[in-house]
Amino acid sequence: MTGPSMPIGLDSRRWQAQPSPVQQPQWQQHRDYQSCCAVLASSPALVTVREIGELRSGLAAVAAGDAQLLQAGDCAESFLEIGQEHINAKLAVLHHLADQLAAGTGQEVLRVGRLGGQFAKPRTAAVEHVAGIPLSVFRGHMVNSQEPSPDARVHDPRRMITAYAASAEVLHQLRADRAARATHAGSGLSAGPWSSHDALVIDYEANLVRSERDTVFLGSTHLPWIGDRTRQPHAFHVQLLSAVANPVACKIGPSITTDDLSALCARLDPDRIPGRLTLIVRLGKKVIAERLPAIVATVRSGGHPVVWLTDPMHGNTLRSGNGMKTRLLADIIDEAGEFRRILHRSGAHPGGLHLEVAAADVTECLGGMVRDIDQLPMRYTTLCDPRLNPDQAAQLLQSWYLGI
Repeated sequence: MTGPSMPIGLDSRRWQAQPSPVQQPQWQQHRDYQSCCAVLASSPALVTVREIGELRSGLAAVAAGDAQLLQAGDCAESFLEIGQEHINAKLAVLHHLADQLAAGTGQEVLRVGRLGGQFAKPRTAAVEHVAGIPLSVFRGHMVNSQEPSPDARVHDPRRMITAYAASAEVLHQLRADRAARATHAGSGLSAGPWSSHDALVIDYEANLVRSERDTVFLGSTHLPWIGDRTRQPHAFHVQLLSAVANPVACKIGPSITTDDLSALCARLDPDRIPGRLTLIVRLGKKVIAERLPAIVATVRSGGHPVVWLTDPMHGNTLRSGNGMKTRLLADIIDEAGEFRRILHRSGAHPGGLHLEVAAADVTECLGGMVRDIDQLPMRYTTLCDPRLNPDQAAQLLQSWYLGI
């Protein structure tokens, strides 16, 4: 945890007054709900204004075409994988991949982990059936448990306190890692590692808004992002992140309209500041060639100097013959390559990649060492969506910088 900062009294219950709030836990009637929100509201920020400023400078370099960004980590963090050994393993993979990307592109690479707060997940359906029993869907360890029982799936606000403590441990280790690596001589770029997560649960995020040195910022992470399901221009998620000094990111899926995209950029980046806004494009290999040119043109016509990032995974999820969710490495490589080519043709800088990558040799995506669907169950350990293993991620990065 960091030095002094002041709560600003933002009431997280404001989200309940918004029209059609989406993807929020149903725990307001829990006996500990108010006290959990109060604990968060009085807790120290997990990041500082200085750190946020360093990250924004790095992102400005990416927006200018002078650096790359690699944002990578678990689909959903686990409370069971918090501790020095687990965090070191995740950081080792992040640094290994970033070093590979730096060597291949000849540019400095900003390292951002899906770490230190990625404990909540938006879901398509509110209910799933396990062995014929309807259960509230698993929404990440901040909300409920993945265990398939009615009691485990109850939304419990006390999990926010556990998420805060777990995030504090991760942020402490990231800070130590940055100090050990120090600023790279000659570039002046603080490459990280920095933290990021989907700023999904309003009760958690709004109660961690702080003020330090007359700057209002989100104290839960360095780089919060808004998901494709919660990016409506007038939604509370957009209102919240438009009010803080952190650099912010937003997922852009195939359903977005040019009007909504223009409004979204205007709200999140009204002053057109390089490094303020990152757009994470997740269209899918089948539609990226059709949709991305207009998206790029809309953003550029609005004068927004954004960081362009590809998420080539979320638009390419499918069910295998055995019913397991998976992704094809070939599809992921195809979408990333098409993203890169379209950005180049548009005169924009393809800033990097946003990936779900495990620290272990999981067998969740097909391709590379995972040759067929019979291998999927061997080491399928994700809490939610299928992740690349480090070897598959390395193959993807190689195709990225070789331009294949």
